[in-house]
Amino acid sequence: MQNLVTILVLAPLLGALVAGLFGRKIGDIASQAVTTGLLFLSCALSWYTFAQHTWGGLEPFTVKLLDFINIGTFHSAWSIRIDALSATMLIVVTSVSSLVHLYSWGYMAEDPSRPRFFAYLSLFTFAMLMLVTAADFMQLFFGWEGVGLASYLLIGFWFQKDSASSAAIKAFVVNRVGDFGFALGIMTIYWMFGTINFHELFPLIAAKADTSWMFLGHSFSALDLAAFLLFIGAMGKSAQFFLHTWLPDAMEGPTPVSALIHAATMVTAGVYMVCLLSPLFEYAPVAKMIVTYIGAITAIFAASIGFTQNDIKRVIAFSTCSQLGYMFFAAGVGAYEAAMFHLFTHAFFKALLFLGAGSVIHGMHHEQDMRHMGGLAKYLPVTYAAMTIGTIAITGLGIPYTQIGFAGFFSKDMIIETAWAAHNTPQGMFAFVIGILAALLTAFYSWRLAFMTFHGKKHWEAAHDDHQAHGHDDHAHAAVAHAHDDHAHAHAHDDHAHAHGHDDHHGHAHTPHESPIVMLIPLIVLSIGAVAAGFVFAPYFIGDHAHAFWGHAIQHGPHNHVLHEAHHIEEAWVKWAPLVVTLIGTALAVYFYLLKPALPKAMAARKGPLYTFLYNKWFFDELYQATFVKGSKALGDLFWKVLDVKIIDGLGPNGAAWTALKSAQRLVKTQTGYVYHYAFVMFLGIAGLLTWVVFGMAR
Repeated sequence: MQNLVTILVLAPLLGALVAGLFGRKIGDIASQAVTTGLLFLSCALSWYTFAQHTWGGLEPFTVKLLDFINIGTFHSAWSIRIDALSATMLIVVTSVSSLVHLYSWGYMAEDPSRPRFFAYLSLFTFAMLMLVTAADFMQLFFGWEGVGLASYLLIGFWFQKDSASSAAIKAFVVNRVGDFGFALGIMTIYWMFGTINFHELFPLIAAKADTSWMFLGHSFSALDLAAFLLFIGAMGKSAQFFLHTWLPDAMEGPTPVSALIHAATMVTAGVYMVCLLSPLFEYAPVAKMIVTYIGAITAIFAASIGFTQNDIKRVIAFSTCSQLGYMFFAAGVGAYEAAMFHLFTHAFFKALLFLGAGSVIHGMHHEQDMRHMGGLAKYLPVTYAAMTIGTIAITGLGIPYTQIGFAGFFSKDMIIETAWAAHNTPQGMFAFVIGILAALLTAFYSWRLAFMTFHGKKHWEAAHDDHQAHGHDDHAHAAVAHAHDDHAHAHAHDDHAHAHGHDDHHGHAHTPHESPIVMLIPLIVLSIGAVAAGFVFAPYFIGDHAHAFWGHAIQHGPHNHVLHEAHHIEEAWVKWAPLVVTLIGTALAVYFYLLKPALPKAMAARKGPLYTFLYNKWFFDELYQATFVKGSKALGDLFWKVLDVKIIDGLGPNGAAWTALKSAQRLVKTQTGYVYHYAFVMFLGIAGLLTWVVFGMAR
């Protein structure tokens, strides 16, 4: 078994090396075949490992591959840790990644840099596998930074685009802010416990529950400090409130990248880390409270933005941000199992939605603006069916007290119920109320996307006719008429069009078409997961078998019984509330986008204050630009132009050089080259010397 998990983790690295180093020699098809084949091997081994853990009685174990750092009392080894948490993440990461690899055969078929793309995908997967199987904080941090690097490469894959390069840099910088807190948290852990190894650390935490640190005359819990610093890292990686601004811009990467990074892998690393560190967070009540509030705020914040966006990928991106908020506030109230279950089910339906969006973009000849779609159901029937399944799954549609529902119903409803189980605390009640409101918004923006894309009038025909008649960019007119996001579409470019180095206008001359079979197979597989993952795995993640399934991978404090209490809620309205608000949100979407489609257009055209506020994403980008970006530039100019150039260089090397130069310029004037000038100077010297001697003898 140990050899199998070693192959499981290292297979994507081998694929990345082959495609990255030898891609030009072996060609595109061979590069794709090697990376995809090794990913499917890794996926098969991951499911085997998960099955052995779940049904085969496999005990948790750790495989030590090699020593990483040994300095004094600081020891770190590169190891592979297999338990319930890592086994769950293995199937999530490898399943989505292998399907994304396969999907990319069709989506990236015309791209000239396919070996590089597939190498980046496999490198990202390897880094993520290192992260989820880490046995200590050092390897966790190494994988953490590895996925950050790989995401930078993937988001900026089409580096010829200024917007893609800027988005990659933005993602990298914002994540570095979070990673700074993460690194400080690891240092705090080592300072307190003298170890960063998880199996050595976790048994020591309870004894340190009363440890405090002094700051400005006040005493604070040391465990709260460590947990909060580590959570800052999770906020950056999982795009939580304040550190979320990189996520929508990351849509500049190819659509398969969006599915891989933003559906099931990198953005869920923060949730996984908080659940992994449940022994720490259980003794850090202030940090848990912060996790709950930040998660709940993110859930409603991102959902409120989602229903004003027009780029099909950006709507799904903000949906991801909102769903991650659900996971975090579940972990914050102590329902780590529910958080991991939603991470698991979310992977299927969110990857399905992203890849479905890519299929729409492909079939629409690189169009991403939903206002230029409509009526696509009969042209893309498989994509339509798959995205409808994904939409039902993400809205959490299901019947309480039964096992009838798609994947999101089982996990999201359990999260809302665990928040209610913690309603005796302010943060628990806040999370419950926000969870209900976010469920309403989720239903609205999800069905809005489905209706604008697949139903109603064929706006793509009108867009083509207008372009043909006037010979200019119809997207630009739409941007003016509807205050469209210029960053995404003002120039009528999408990710795929840039890859091929052409403009997408002429694409509208063709009828929308279904994607090739290699792109549809992943949609079909993910659809099965979006339908069945909930009721098949609910008993193991959050049901009767949960205790045996999780074992010691997730630990609860002596007063944490929220998951048990959630199963015994007496108030029936709590169970029915998510379904009711979901139906209300769906009904509103039907009214606005099927029955009265002119109404939302008129509301957008008026550019009211609320619409403008939400459309501009609460103006966070503008706020950060005005403060951090311009502030950092002003501070840099101060240090450069004043401190460095004028003071240090001016008084230092430049000042000394200026003094020497001026002295030399004055001294050189004494060298005239005339003998009588030198004789006169000698005469003055002798006269001065004689005068000194005479006066000296006179004394």
